[in-house]
Amino acid sequence: MNYETITYETEGPLAWITLNRPEKLNAINPQMVTELMSATDRAQINDEVRVIVLKGQGRAFSAGFDLESTCLPDCPDEEEEEGLKRKFQQDFDMIMRFWDSPKPTVAAVHRYCLGGGMELALACDITFAARDCRFGSPEVLYGSGAVALLLPYIVGPKIAKEMLLTGNDRIDSELAERWGLVNRVVKEEKLIDKARETALAIARNDPMAVRISKQAINNTYEIGRMRDALKHGLELGIAIESAETEESNQFREVLKRDGVKAAIDWRERKLGYIGQVKRHELA
Repeated sequence: MNYETITYETEGPLAWITLNRPEKLNAINPQMVTELMSATDRAQINDEVRVIVLKGQGRAFSAGFDLESTCLPDCPDEEEEEGLKRKFQQDFDMIMRFWDSPKPTVAAVHRYCLGGGMELALACDITFAARDCRFGSPEVLYGSGAVALLLPYIVGPKIAKEMLLTGNDRIDSELAERWGLVNRVVKEEKLIDKARETALAIARNDPMAVRISKQAINNTYEIGRMRDALKHGLELGIAIESAETEESNQFREVLKRDGVKAAIDWRERKLGYIGQVKRHELA
């Protein structure tokens, strides 16, 4: 099967999935969502594959969901809302494929790991980061909401609130490791080797024992009704995205008219003082 936004290859017991839109910093668009779900399904039905490894091509793991893909065609409000719901649900389902995967998932992240890209890395069972990585959930700065609110379950509510409410997108690898966003920080040139080494160590174990162990750990979250909370969070994310405030309308107008770079530049000018606080006080 040929993919346009990802690559898929197997190496012994490992399936390597690579985000492959390097010219867009691997921003996740609807096609990538579809292809990622296809690739994870492909790995599940291959009995030779025991572990899935996720990485990014080029200068970033992923800069998050593609802002241009959130601009739906002009249509009646009701149709636009339904389209937004379908898109958010598909994005949510894709991220949760990695969390729910019976086969363990390992993420190797470098440079930018933001927004939906960070959610995707968090959904993997084990995450390694290069030293130069930058993390964050800047959705609030764009008047958007997170798709899959796994963050509080990974780092706890206090840190999750600090990240989500400030929109800080300059969290470095060392802080990410202290907060529990990643398992380990390594030099970038050793990142793939570390991911491979760990994935192979998992693959050597009995697959049924590995699968049941992962399920048991995930079930501890389900006992706390995590799934219901995530679905409610998804509904709130859709509500935020659908809301019309003066700032969000201005941002979307610039985005539609002039493109992503212009919209981000507009946001930085509008909220420039927040950027200074983020750089010098929060990181």
